[in-house]
Amino acid sequence: MIIFLFLILIACYLLGSVPSGYLIGKAFKGIDIRDFGSGNIGFTNVLRAIGTFPALIVLIIDITKGIVSVYLGFFFAQLMGIDYQVMGGIGGLASIVGHNWPIFLKFKGGKGVAVTAGVFLALTPIPFLLSLLVMVGIIGLTRYVSLGSIVAAGSLPFFVFWLGNNAPPYFFLSIMAALFILFKHRNNIQRLLRSKESKIGEKIKA
Repeated sequence: MIIFLFLILIACYLLGSVPSGYLIGKAFKGIDIRDFGSGNIGFTNVLRAIGTFPALIVLIIDITKGIVSVYLGFFFAQLMGIDYQVMGGIGGLASIVGHNWPIFLKFKGGKGVAVTAGVFLALTPIPFLLSLLVMVGIIGLTRYVSLGSIVAAGSLPFFVFWLGNNAPPYFFLSIMAALFILFKHRNNIQRLLRSKESKIGEKIKA
């Protein structure tokens, strides 16, 4: 069982590590997206540096990574005869860690928002959708994607606790995911406090 668990963790971590933003930057513009704007490989930086269509591809791939990782956990839970909630959560967490600290980019990855969205869309869809509404509302009011992501991440554990159908593994996972997002956005938080953060729709240069 320990060997199977290890293999699941490795598989989901490697799936999460696929650097979609980096690959799309190379494919569409022949650039290293890390040399532009915030240096991040995620949706927002791709949107500013390359454009809407490539950014949407990145978003879809990253969300899909989270969803697939959860269902890999579910699948192996059936084979191993253990709690599917635990294995789905473990698979999702491994993919988030892989995205944030990918082995393919020397452990310097994205901020985990999209892959976390995929994980909780699969695990707790209603709490996720409520957090998404919070994010959309904040972005609509302020045009700060980072602020929307941070507030949505902070709201996710509350919604999971409130509507999680007595699923403690998901509640603890939501806390960990929120802490990861806050940690990865620490520079954004500093820029927000100094009113130096870029707003959505602003173009960036190398």
